Amino acid sequence: MLQGEKCLPNSSSLFSLDPIWSEGLLRVGGRLKQSSLCHKVKHPVILPNNSHISKLIVSHYHAKICHQGRSQTQMELRSNGFWVIGGSKLVAKLIRTCVLCRKLRRPTESQRMAELPKERLEASAPFTYSGMDCFGPFIVKKARKEYKRYGLIFTCLYSRAVHIEMLEDLSTDSFINALRCFINLRGAVRQLHCDQGSNFIGARNEFKEALKQCDTKLLEIFLTERQCEFVFNAPSASHAGGVWERQIRTVRNVLNATFAQCPGRLDDASLRTLLYEAMAIVNSRPLTVDAINDPQALEPLTPNHLIMMKSKVALPPPGEFVKEDLYATKRWRRVQYLIKQFWGRWKKEYLLNISTRQKWHLPQRNLRVNDIVIIKDDNLPRNHWQLGRVVETVQDRDSLVRRVKVQVGERKSQRKQDPPSKPSVIERPIQK
Repeated sequence: MLQGEKCLPNSSSLFSLDPIWSEGLLRVGGRLKQSSLCHKVKHPVILPNNSHISKLIVSHYHAKICHQGRSQTQMELRSNGFWVIGGSKLVAKLIRTCVLCRKLRRPTESQRMAELPKERLEASAPFTYSGMDCFGPFIVKKARKEYKRYGLIFTCLYSRAVHIEMLEDLSTDSFINALRCFINLRGAVRQLHCDQGSNFIGARNEFKEALKQCDTKLLEIFLTERQCEFVFNAPSASHAGGVWERQIRTVRNVLNATFAQCPGRLDDASLRTLLYEAMAIVNSRPLTVDAINDPQALEPLTPNHLIMMKSKVALPPPGEFVKEDLYATKRWRRVQYLIKQFWGRWKKEYLLNISTRQKWHLPQRNLRVNDIVIIKDDNLPRNHWQLGRVVETVQDRDSLVRRVKVQVGERKSQRKQDPPSKPSVIERPIQK
């Protein structure tokens, strides 16, 4: 309580401080009068939290301790003889608005998870709207040499079915050949959703050039039916392709463990057969598992029901396939044993662990034009931040911004005679 004054009410913010007058200032009374500490530490000056002077003092000592956290800033204040009422909130607000602290500690932008696109909600022919991506590599042996091979997975956005093709390399020519094989087997494709891989962009550009060579009638047919239209995600936005990335992760993990049992024992034909067998297994998975333990429930719906219109799946070849088949001369038995291992791991690692996504529930503030942002780039050196200015925002159907175009600043050249580079505009998801 104040000496010589009336008692403070219990609701006062100064009640627990036992304030005293000393040297014309209001100080903390406290219980440290008998200590050997200096006077300003035993009885720090009481400051209001809504004063501009208090904010300047907190900012000074926050910079003095090299922008450490809230606890360190408060301890520095008290050790220099200042006690801010509600200082914890004031320091937290200062750290939240400090430019350097935001650069060092603030997480990247996030936004509420987008609604499912129309292509995944309305009925369409299988693989009319598909997502695709490459995965691998896998090592095959040809004569005495080893080569890298890759997988190209297509995912139907509606039926959740998959189609896997083998790629000899990641070039544009190899991708176009695999795409034509996929279209000839599964029918016409209206949209292909993918990331901005160089082989995908190269194929899109080659198709555009080929359309210029067509006559007017054929060109009108392509434009009206919108066949094989590429829809690219924003660069570095792998989360936007979760509909096919989830399939790739499970298939790749199981295939890698399967290949580890026979390193260097598969050729191109065996690898292609193994990928097709894995595709059949993935397409026979149940789309829902709610009534999978009910004996009176109907047969679980699978992608094969939607793409083949058959309730029965193809039986495996007759015979018992054991581990010794890995070293046999009959390569088809070697492939069938690996498929048996794939199916066992698939049931344990995927079917029994289906769960819902648990993030990005709440909407956040949308980025706006002229906002100054930091571009997250893992290739930049330490303590180097690339600043940019938002010049264009892309709103989804729910009016939330999840991708923007950013103008990055000029890069200074190490040589004085080189002219400065012009500012460039890049497209990024808000998470980057």
